[in-house]
Amino acid sequence: MLGLMIKEQEQKELEYLLKREMDELIFDFNYENMDGQVKEAIKERYTLLFNIFKRLASHSTCVRYIPRKNFPNVK
Repeated sequence: MLGLMIKEQEQKELEYLLKREMDELIFDFNYENMDGQVKEAIKERYTLLFNIFKRLASHSTCVRYIPRKNFPNVK
Protein backbone atom coordinates (compact mmCIF):
# COMPACT_ATOMS: atom_id res chain seq x y z
CA MET A 1 0.00 0.00 0.00
CA LEU A 2 1.22 3.47 -0.86
CA GLY A 3 0.32 6.79 0.70
CA LEU A 4 -0.05 10.07 -1.11
CA MET A 5 -0.10 13.57 0.31
CA ILE A 6 -1.47 16.18 -2.04
CA LYS A 7 -2.83 19.69 -1.78
CA GLU A 8 -6.52 20.43 -2.29
CA GLN A 9 -5.84 21.99 -5.70
CA GLU A 10 -3.93 18.87 -6.76
CA GLN A 11 -6.81 16.70 -5.58
CA LYS A 12 -9.26 18.67 -7.70
CA GLU A 13 -6.97 18.36 -10.71
CA LEU A 14 -6.70 14.60 -10.24
CA GLU A 15 -10.48 14.33 -9.93
CA TYR A 16 -10.89 16.32 -13.12
CA LEU A 17 -8.40 14.16 -15.04
CA LEU A 18 -10.01 10.94 -13.84
CA LYS A 19 -13.51 12.17 -14.75
CA ARG A 20 -12.38 13.15 -18.25
CA GLU A 21 -10.70 9.78 -18.77
CA MET A 22 -13.74 7.85 -17.53
CA ASP A 23 -16.02 9.93 -19.78
CA GLU A 24 -13.73 9.11 -22.71
CA LEU A 25 -13.88 5.39 -21.91
CA ILE A 26 -17.68 5.51 -21.81
CA PHE A 27 -17.70 7.29 -25.17
CA ASP A 28 -15.30 4.72 -26.67
CA PHE A 29 -17.33 1.84 -25.25
CA ASN A 30 -20.40 3.00 -27.18
CA TYR A 31 -18.59 2.58 -30.53
CA GLU A 32 -20.51 -0.18 -32.34
CA ASN A 33 -17.74 -1.81 -34.40
CA MET A 34 -15.56 -2.73 -31.44
CA ASP A 35 -14.18 -6.15 -30.64
CA GLY A 36 -15.39 -7.85 -27.47
CA GLN A 37 -11.87 -8.05 -26.04
CA VAL A 38 -11.44 -4.31 -26.45
CA LYS A 39 -14.74 -3.68 -24.67
CA GLU A 40 -13.63 -5.94 -21.83
CA ALA A 41 -10.33 -4.04 -21.57
CA ILE A 42 -12.27 -0.76 -21.45
CA LYS A 43 -14.43 -2.12 -18.61
CA GLU A 44 -11.34 -3.20 -16.66
CA ARG A 45 -9.63 0.16 -17.14
CA TYR A 46 -12.80 2.01 -16.14
CA THR A 47 -13.10 -0.05 -12.97
CA LEU A 48 -9.47 0.65 -12.07
CA LEU A 49 -9.87 4.39 -12.66
CA PHE A 50 -13.11 4.46 -10.69
CA ASN A 51 -11.43 2.77 -7.73
CA ILE A 52 -8.82 5.53 -7.71
CA PHE A 53 -11.48 8.20 -8.23
CA LYS A 54 -13.59 7.11 -5.29
CA ARG A 55 -10.59 7.58 -2.97
CA LEU A 56 -10.31 11.23 -4.04
CA ALA A 57 -13.85 12.40 -4.72
CA SER A 58 -16.84 12.91 -2.48
CA HIS A 59 -19.61 10.33 -2.41
CA SER A 60 -22.04 12.62 -4.23
CA THR A 61 -19.51 13.08 -7.05
CA CYS A 62 -18.80 9.34 -7.27
CA VAL A 63 -22.47 8.40 -7.66
CA ARG A 64 -22.50 9.68 -11.25
CA TYR A 65 -19.61 7.41 -12.23
CA ILE A 66 -20.55 4.18 -10.45
CA PRO A 67 -20.06 1.31 -12.92
CA ARG A 68 -23.23 -0.60 -13.61
CA LYS A 69 -23.85 -3.96 -15.22
CA ASN A 70 -25.02 -2.17 -18.36
CA PHE A 71 -21.74 -0.29 -18.63
CA PRO A 72 -22.62 2.02 -21.56
CA ASN A 73 -25.34 3.70 -19.50
CA VAL A 74 -23.02 4.75 -16.68
CA LYS A 75 -23.90 8.43 -17.03
